[in-house]
Amino acid sequence: MSEGPADRLFVQPKVGQSIKESLDKAERRNKFKSVLLVLPLLAFIAVFFLMPIGDMLMRSVQNGTLADYMPNSAVELKQWDRQALPEEKTFAVLGNDILSLLKSQNLDRVGTDLNRVQSGMKLLLNKTARGLEKQSQAGITEFKPLMISIDKRWGETATWSQLKVMAPSISAVHYLAAVDRQYDDNGDIAQQPESRQIYVDNLLKTLAVSVAITFICFLLGYPLAYFLASLPDRFSNLLMILVLLPFWTSLLVRTSAWIVILQSNGVFNDVLRSLGIINQPLDLMYNLYGTIIAMTHILLPFMVLPLYSVMRGVDQTYIRAAHSMGASSMRTFFKIYFPLSLPGVSAGGILVFILAVGYYITPALVGGRTGQMISNFIAYHMQTSLNWGLASAIASLLLVVVLLMYWVYDRFVGITNMKLG
Repeated sequence: MSEGPADRLFVQPKVGQSIKESLDKAERRNKFKSVLLVLPLLAFIAVFFLMPIGDMLMRSVQNGTLADYMPNSAVELKQWDRQALPEEKTFAVLGNDILSLLKSQNLDRVGTDLNRVQSGMKLLLNKTARGLEKQSQAGITEFKPLMISIDKRWGETATWSQLKVMAPSISAVHYLAAVDRQYDDNGDIAQQPESRQIYVDNLLKTLAVSVAITFICFLLGYPLAYFLASLPDRFSNLLMILVLLPFWTSLLVRTSAWIVILQSNGVFNDVLRSLGIINQPLDLMYNLYGTIIAMTHILLPFMVLPLYSVMRGVDQTYIRAAHSMGASSMRTFFKIYFPLSLPGVSAGGILVFILAVGYYITPALVGGRTGQMISNFIAYHMQTSLNWGLASAIASLLLVVVLLMYWVYDRFVGITNMKLG
């Protein structure tokens, strides 16, 4: 006799085994099967999400140029007290390390890495290496006066203080640069010169622009989603295709189209001038206005889709009940419909904000100098200056700020705090 579906609901205990033991064993077996099912997803998240973030956090604090290529000098610099110029021993150790780097052809690499933290360091090392190489043939008895004669900066404690800052293999140098700070000659944290203070202002601008784009997408997307949700299915499905149509086009193509539309001789300015509204073309390209306009268009569907999905599920019984009790359409909307649609507002707002914070291509193409976002600086240090430590530090700070803002949002405005007014 075959076993029916109802018989599978019961676990037949083995001889000498209680029903509870059999159920526990079956439950453990089911949990093990569940873990096996989600194991590929967990592995994917670990390899392609957690490990890159961990690597980014490690790079943001790594500063191992001196520790790796000039370990003897790094040890001597850690012991220096900054009170006066180092002794002859420290000069000799550093001078020998410079000569070793010259012979191993690693001097340019070390100089480039040090130059990212303190400008002029590469030139100083190259000049010192050439001078020491000339004197090494006759034999160097004292490095201290020789190095000072090659370049007077070796006679300044400020030069040695900056080298001491770079001696530890793990330091906060990149994080300080990411917030427009640096170590001064005394080893204290000080503000960078005004001409180099760019990252904090740009980070604040990025957050402000992202909030503004999220709000504009809400203002434009809420009426559209409400209109789509109110139509019959055959019409709403047709219009939804128009909402999804931008996803069928490359992001680069959409951004390039906005360049054609917004430039001085573009479509938008030509139409306004032909209508007599303006005499001079509006400056909408290569600035913050172009960035906001293009990003709003690109991110608008990400606000409409969550709103539409929530609005389609709103129970119309509440609306009819409010009308039957004498509530006006306006009062019914703000007291009943809008609170019921807040989960869609929350989901769409978070989605648009997170995407806007990390946008890169659109600001790079239409933003110009004033419309750049913080992601453009991260890309510059990753691809052009090759200062991966600073790029990782900026990205880590951006991640922390976004997580903090999300926590504040969830704590005070989150879905769990939404109540039907």
